[in-house]
Amino acid sequence: METLSRAIGALTGLSLGDALGMPTQSMSAERIAEEYGGGITGLVDATAAQPIAPNMKAGSVTDDTEQALLVARLIIEGEGHIDPMRLAHDLLDWEDDMRARGSLDLLGPSTKLALEQVRAGADISTTGRTGTTNGAAMRVTPVGIAHRAGEAGFADYVWESCRVTHNTVNGFQGAALVAAAVSHGIDGSAPREALDKAIDDVAALDAPGAWSAKANVLARTRIAMSLADEPDDAVFLRRLREENGTSVESNESVAAAFALARRYADEPVKALYAAASIGGDTDTMAAMAGGMLGAACGPDAFPADQVAKVRDVSHLDLEPIASRLVALRG
Repeated sequence: METLSRAIGALTGLSLGDALGMPTQSMSAERIAEEYGGGITGLVDATAAQPIAPNMKAGSVTDDTEQALLVARLIIEGEGHIDPMRLAHDLLDWEDDMRARGSLDLLGPSTKLALEQVRAGADISTTGRTGTTNGAAMRVTPVGIAHRAGEAGFADYVWESCRVTHNTVNGFQGAALVAAAVSHGIDGSAPREALDKAIDDVAALDAPGAWSAKANVLARTRIAMSLADEPDDAVFLRRLREENGTSVESNESVAAAFALARRYADEPVKALYAAASIGGDTDTMAAMAGGMLGAACGPDAFPADQVAKVRDVSHLDLEPIASRLVALRG
């Protein structure tokens, strides 16, 4: 039951973080302060100025949660494995549905480019070779729930989830870091311990995928984690934003999520508020930090009223999904 609770915590933290960051995604810290009267400290409606989800209702999740649950379904149906071609076509169907609903919250740049190649008939071994953004990392939490980090085959499970869209060392490392941190949390590691173990795990792997000239995700994550020891909160957040970055690139947003999770490991909801307020790819950073901290701390680490609102507004039923993923872990 403790394992199941932690799995529920991972999906709960992911969805709550996503919803908290929804109103601020792709906005600067200064614009967030102007639009929302300071930093985010709870679920709020998106304003008309929100560039991706204008006027979206408080408690609404975005592509981070929806794609993570899509991956969870494929893992369950595949008895632990993900068929990359099935993932590609399901993501294309998802975007078509979102577009039909009038949503602007569509596929990210790396995923969209790769899937358009799939739609045109390309071999999936050739797609995603420029995918260095965080699309694979944002949806990988179910892999960490279903599989144990450090065991033979873990890297292959992560690779199944990212190769079609993020066939790069950066894409793989970002996804593997998040999945491993979630997995160690599910196994009972304390939050900071889970983060450190994930870094050690990924450092030991021979990462698959195409080389990129962009900064290495693992190296940047280590640097960002060192910023978490900054005594002053405001200085920490400014340095993380300015020295690390908070864009959709894995080497910025995954690193930032790790730093936020480390600094606020004792107060998980503060990590989500900070991620939602820092500017940039706020919903994804908050979702990743929430998934990792929720796995280590369980669902009770987050405000019950906020969790209930997200589930009600976004029509989420996470317990059965968590249970089936945990069953595969055995």
